Amino acid sequence: MDRTAPAEATASGTASGTPSDTTPPAPLADVTGLLDGVPRQRGPVRAARVTPGVAAVGPGAAPETASASGSVPKTAPAPDGARPVSHLLHRAARPVSHLLRRTAGIPFTLVYAAVLAVTSLVARYADPALVYALHQASSTDVAHLLRAPVPVLLASGLWVAGGILSPYALLFVLVVGALERRIGGLRTAGVFLTGHVLATLATEIPVGLAVVAGHLPGTSLHRLDYGISFGVAACAGALAGLLGPWLRWPLLALFAGAAVAGLLTLADPMTDWGHLLSLAIGVLCRPVVRRWSGAAGAHGAGPGGTPAGARL
Repeated sequence: MDRTAPAEATASGTASGTPSDTTPPAPLADVTGLLDGVPRQRGPVRAARVTPGVAAVGPGAAPETASASGSVPKTAPAPDGARPVSHLLHRAARPVSHLLRRTAGIPFTLVYAAVLAVTSLVARYADPALVYALHQASSTDVAHLLRAPVPVLLASGLWVAGGILSPYALLFVLVVGALERRIGGLRTAGVFLTGHVLATLATEIPVGLAVVAGHLPGTSLHRLDYGISFGVAACAGALAGLLGPWLRWPLLALFAGAAVAGLLTLADPMTDWGHLLSLAIGVLCRPVVRRWSGAAGAHGAGPGGTPAGARL
């Protein structure tokens, strides 16, 4: 049956101050978050402390700074794609700075390439008679080598047969620049000059001896010979010693194959023999170049119309 209290008990309980069964229970503490994470023991409800200047916020919300009048200022969020102007300028200038850092390590290649560009423009747009006179004065033929060997050997390296757009002009920048980055500018210039001088002498001295012996006419003493190809081939041979096999052998095959193809056609055998000789000179420099490369790393250094007899 239902349990009921007698009226007297109810009245006496009310009069004595004891709560009855019908009296509403006292409010419980806020239990928000008790089931989140590890259960915690319920404690007494503490009044939230209001910091001056900070508006009271609800549970889990970040406080917002209130103004003097008590209202909370609201700031509109910046668009997701918005970036400061300085950040955009920095990103735009990054490729330029990277290029400058890369080219700063090859001053010899850049200066030499600028000189070759100037002489190529002269050869392209100057009077043909003047260009021919300049080429002849710079030719490393037997007659010039006997009279002034040092000036003519230096002057012959200032020209690119076929112009600045010839294949050897592009190979000059790639090969000589790569070698300079590994061993430094002065050493790269030494390799270039060694191949240029030794291959020139190795091809011109036999011509002079053949003229003396009567096997060649006297006009062979004035054979036109100039260009940078001997020096570039020597740098290619030296660079091959610093590369892995997947790059070494294609590089050697490119230069050696072009020389052999020229020998088979007999278009200019002396120049083609000079290309093979200069390439071999560069390959023989491998021990020295590898030592230079190690020292530099330890210090933190990071066809067309071609005249007959002219080197590319």
